[in-house]
Parts: sequence; structure tokens; C-alpha cells
Amino acid sequence: MINLFLFCRAGYEKECAAEIQHRAAELDIGGFVKTNKNDAYVIFQCFQAGDAAVLAQKIKLDSLIFARQMFAAKALLKNLPEDDRVTPIVEALAEVNKAGELRVETPDTNEAKELSNFCRKFTVPLRQKLKKAGCLLEKENPKRPIIHVCFVASGTAYVGYSLSNNSSPNFMGIPRLKMAADAPSRSTLKLDEAFIHFIPKEAQEERLRSGMNAVDLGACPGGWTYQLVRRGMFVASVDNGPMAESLMETGQVKHYQADGFRFEPPRKNIYWLVCDMIEKPSRVAELIEAWAINGWFKEAIFNLKLPMKSRYLEVSQILETMAEILRENDIKDFEIQCKHLYHDRDEVTVHLWLNPTQPW
Repeated sequence: MINLFLFCRAGYEKECAAEIQHRAAELDIGGFVKTNKNDAYVIFQCFQAGDAAVLAQKIKLDSLIFARQMFAAKALLKNLPEDDRVTPIVEALAEVNKAGELRVETPDTNEAKELSNFCRKFTVPLRQKLKKAGCLLEKENPKRPIIHVCFVASGTAYVGYSLSNNSSPNFMGIPRLKMAADAPSRSTLKLDEAFIHFIPKEAQEERLRSGMNAVDLGACPGGWTYQLVRRGMFVASVDNGPMAESLMETGQVKHYQADGFRFEPPRKNIYWLVCDMIEKPSRVAELIEAWAINGWFKEAIFNLKLPMKSRYLEVSQILETMAEILRENDIKDFEIQCKHLYHDRDEVTVHLWLNPTQPW
């Protein structure tokens, strides 16, 4: 495998490319990026054959900000014959043994999505031939590698594999979430996805449980408050604007008409702090740092609106500064994660967990 294929949001190829170049260099793996604006994917071509497999194993997908999914891939397969596209793909995957799943995908662009119907139909004969060749198990196995066949154009595909313990569970790294009819705004999907992404399923019962106290800064009209309420939490929603009446009627929400940058929580047993304010990312980060230093929450999820230039560099610097400030203030035990989620647009979502080894 010579290439590392990374799915990303269309328009963010430059950021994804800068990040994978940086991370590969940290592992002393040489290569160069190949990408085009709005293709919604990036190729990191390694100088040495086999290095892509090393990257797919050693770089944790969750540690990448701008990549939704990644897999080690062969060289691009071009001009696949219309009468038999299966055979050359199976031959290219000869080194993959007993994989547990097959995904035939496209990048997340309108042009590539036109191939979706073909991909669904093509999956059946390809799966049969891969099983016959021993590349794919007869039954799906979540502990085995995942075969990826990504058509970037008609008759043109990258093929390879990802490791089951370092891969998104979703096709193309895109979660399929349904917008609740009674949610006040579409922004609710951003926090819903963040909880799913950052909090492991087995930990959600403990860390997203009913009865917790939460604060939502910049809450109106209540898209993020909605996600807290539906999980049974009691929420202090802070915003000068109006909150949705449906949320106020639950009895779980207290609306504070105040500036989120000046607000101080009336109680000190806040578990969740969430924030989706439209403000400079550095200023939002400073606000979260202040709350952390004061010990006003256990876990926080907040969005950083992205500047138009040097987005990867600026986000990286903000996160590094946050970590330094926490350590300088004797907060030694914490975890910071950051992801450009599917429901994010020109922003990234950050999860900060203070003292994760200590029970609440």
C-alpha cells in the first residue's frame, strides 16, 4: 500500500492535507499530498511502499481533526472496464486476507454521489468475488479489517483497507442522524453528533445520565439545550435572545438573559458545559479555560468558528495553548479532542474532559 486515502469535508482538503503531512513527518514517514479543491478527499502518497499501512495503524483516526475516515490504498485504478470492473479490483486487493466488511463508497460531493446507485449494485457481485478469493470472510466480523473501494469517478477507484480498531463505523465517516421534529433548530444535530463521537457508547449511561446539571452558553433558540433536556438533564441556558417555549415547558430549563462571557454558574455541581457562540475562536477558548480553572464543570463541548486562512495552524495553536494554560494552573489530568464533524460547517468541535480518572 503506497497511499493513505482520507475523507474530509469538501473545501477543507487544504487543512486535511496540512494535518496529514505534519503527522506523517512526526513518524519520519516521507511522502507528498495530492488533492484538488472540493474533491472531499486527500491522498498522501508515501515514498516507501508499505508506509501507508504504517500510517493507517499508528495515526489514530480520532486524533485527526479534519479527516472523517482513512484507509491504506493501492495506486489509483483507472479505466476499469465496463464489462468487468470486479476482476481488477479483486486482483488489487490480493494482499488483503479475510477482511470482515466491504464498503463501496464515494467522496461526499454532489458529483461523486451520482455514482451511489452504481456502488450499491456493484457491492453484491464484488462481495461474492472477494469472498471466493479469500479476501473477505463469509460473514461480517467487526474485529477484522475493512475493505474500502472508493469510486472517485466512473471507472476510477482507490482500493485498500482500514483497521477495525482505527476506523469510523460509518460509510465515508458520515453518521446518519435524524432531525427531531420538535427540535428548535438544526444546530441540535451538531451536539448530538458530538456526544456520539466523543463519548463511547458504553460510557454514555454514566456520563450523559439523567439528573445531571448543565450550562449552555449562547443557547437560543435552544438547539443544544434540546439535546441536554432529552437526556434528562437540568440546564441553565444563557442567552439574551428568546428560548423555545417547548423547552421552557419541560421544567428542566432555566433561562438566564445574560452575556455568556460574563455569566457565572449559580451552582457549583455543573457536569456539562456546552457552547456554540459565534465569536472569535481564541476568545471562546479563553472562556472555556477560565471555567476550567474555576472548576465549574467536568466535561465541556464547544465549537470554534474557523478563520478563512491557516485554519489547521490556528486550531492547533489554540488547542496547544489551552493545554499549556491548564497545566500552568495545576490541572494536570485532562483530555482534549477536536473534530471537524459532519454537521459542522466552518467550525470544529472540541471536547474537554477534566480529571477523567477521577469519579464525579
